[in-house]
Amino acid sequence: MANLKVKIHDVDFKNPVTVASGTFGFGEEMVDFVDVNQLGGIFVKGLTLENREGNPYPRMAETPSGMLNAVGLQNKGVDYFINHIYPNIKDYDTHIIANVNGSTIEDYIEVTEKINELDKIPAIELNISCPNVKQGGMLFGISCPSAIAVTEAIRKVYSKTLIVKLSPNVTDIAEMAKAVEGAGADSISLINTLLGMAINSETRKPVLSTITGGLSGPAIKPVALRMVWQVYNAVKIPVIGIGGIMNASDAIEFFLAGASAIQVGTANFIDPQISVKIIEGIEEYLNRHNISSINELIGALQT
Repeated sequence: MANLKVKIHDVDFKNPVTVASGTFGFGEEMVDFVDVNQLGGIFVKGLTLENREGNPYPRMAETPSGMLNAVGLQNKGVDYFINHIYPNIKDYDTHIIANVNGSTIEDYIEVTEKINELDKIPAIELNISCPNVKQGGMLFGISCPSAIAVTEAIRKVYSKTLIVKLSPNVTDIAEMAKAVEGAGADSISLINTLLGMAINSETRKPVLSTITGGLSGPAIKPVALRMVWQVYNAVKIPVIGIGGIMNASDAIEFFLAGASAIQVGTANFIDPQISVKIIEGIEEYLNRHNISSINELIGALQT
């Protein structure tokens, strides 16, 4: 049997397949549909300092080969998560990773300090790249100086593995990756959604209440692959690939491009069991090609 174990900084994953923040709830919502203990990890729904109601409806729209969302980080706040959700998920046999958000650096710091106290959360994903929130995240994620500032601030208060999630809505993704690596990131996850919009031609109005939103799904996979490859060749820290991964073949492409692990996102809405099916497909691929370890695939693209 092929070895599927990977390491992201100090965290050992049983396999490289995780689920993306915002597409799998906190894990407890999915236990009736899939064995979450088979996953490499769960990147939980985005957390903010205070309760957020999110954006007005409609805030999701189907598009060709993808979907738009403008949920707006709806959640009940980090304290609610700590008191009411964390106790229910902390003993899952998979890594629980918190997705940290904020409108200011001080918000990011306060959320991170609270998460840092939780023994069963070995890493955070610092979301500086959310395209459907009007303040905060998106702004930090599209400027090197601001990305550096928030990453350095979190590095000072967070002692565990720090994963920084990058926005694709930038001119030079490699430059941004090198900036957060220099600021103390232990790993980089990319890409977040691309900024897009949809229009109802009959009403002549935007489909989303926010006009624009984040595009995800198969439509963004070529962009995500390109950016993962560019970042892998620009930094020395592990890369986690995200963007339009719908099956094991898609996942293999991301490993070849340089990803040490992947996150499955939009596909969870279509098939809640897809992540486990992808794990099985990766194992079958490795066995079929007589590859003993997934690590032999990482960055093995022949150019």
